[in-house]
Amino acid sequence: MARQGDAKTMSSHVYQLISTDIMNGHWKPGTRLRPAELSEVYGASTTVVREVLVRLAAERITVSQPAKGFSVPALTVDEIKDLTLVRTHNDSLALRLAIERGDIGWETEIVTKHHILARTARRSEDDPLHIRNEWSAAHSDFHAALVAGSGVAMLIDLSRTLFDSTELYRRWSAPTPAALKRDVPHEHELIMDAALDRNADLAVELLSAHYNQSLEVMLAAGFVDTVSDN
Repeated sequence: MARQGDAKTMSSHVYQLISTDIMNGHWKPGTRLRPAELSEVYGASTTVVREVLVRLAAERITVSQPAKGFSVPALTVDEIKDLTLVRTHNDSLALRLAIERGDIGWETEIVTKHHILARTARRSEDDPLHIRNEWSAAHSDFHAALVAGSGVAMLIDLSRTLFDSTELYRRWSAPTPAALKRDVPHEHELIMDAALDRNADLAVELLSAHYNQSLEVMLAAGFVDTVSDN
């Protein structure tokens, strides 16, 4: 009988494999994710695979529907436009409040998270088309640090939710020419500098431009509204 620690290790391993494959587009938008088939692909029991799919559904990386099971989320133009609109308004307000209310601890956290982000490779030489998980985590932490100084829990929580909801779109558009030529690190640096200078108007302008540039890259990736049943 497998030990409990072994089961947790296997579950964590399969989680990393499936989530990375979804993020990198191995499983296309709308594709059905059948536990029996995935268990063969990833060399794990259907029980482990199902547990992983449930966890991914809670994180919005997969979709779970009654009688239909699990699938990769479909890409829709309307959704990413709406998500970007709401995210821009929410994070702009949160950033303004953070610049007004944030103390030196907030400033230090921004600098720290930016330093980690800047020092983390966005892509690897072995796979230059896709975004590394480590960079995505650092990216999330940096944007969370920007709004944390607002002190408004609802704005902060919604900011994280919106970031997570748009992550698949960012990752799926990563291999496109528009994404490859974009200077994302410079955009982050400019936003940080404006926030630390307490220039709320400039910081919000740069943040909004950052989000809308991401939207343009995503739209250039050719998202479609149809759902595959592969």
